[in-house]
Amino acid sequence: AAMAEQPAAVGSNVGKPTLRNWVEEVSAVKRPRQRHGLKGILTTDLESKMESVTTHNAAYVAPKSPGVRIRGMCLCLSPGQVKKETEKIRADLNPPTPKTDYCSTTRKDFCVEGFVPLKPETTQVHDYKTHQAITFWSENYQQIQGVTAAQSSRAPFRKSALFSTPISERLDETDLPPDS
Repeated sequence: AAMAEQPAAVGSNVGKPTLRNWVEEVSAVKRPRQRHGLKGILTTDLESKMESVTTHNAAYVAPKSPGVRIRGMCLCLSPGQVKKETEKIRADLNPPTPKTDYCSTTRKDFCVEGFVPLKPETTQVHDYKTHQAITFWSENYQQIQGVTAAQSSRAPFRKSALFSTPISERLDETDLPPDS
């Protein structure tokens, strides 16, 4: 079945120029065409020439020299001078290691020529197995706080059972402490 052609709708603008297009066509017929544009719109001096400088070129000029050195000294030197400078800097940063002295303290301080060792004479007979060592605390045991009473001045830090012995069983005390 073939499609039937539909008649154009009543009041449609198909094939008719619009009012705006019609006005443009009429005005184009009445006035002559300007091929080179309209003269006298931008300036009345028809002999004037265009400016050669744009606003961009007038506003943004090339930067001027800062007045100081732009390239570093190393770039201004010749390759031979650069090599000498780098060797000088490396020598300053890495000084040569000093010669090592392999002398021990014993050899340096005690094995000196002319040194005669003397053994001091003993003033008392000392027995390290039975005698109490003399220390700062054994000399100052009276000023120490929180220590049980010393039984003997020769051995102030020996084991003492006074703290755990009941008062009634203490044999060394003649008088009992007062009750509080």
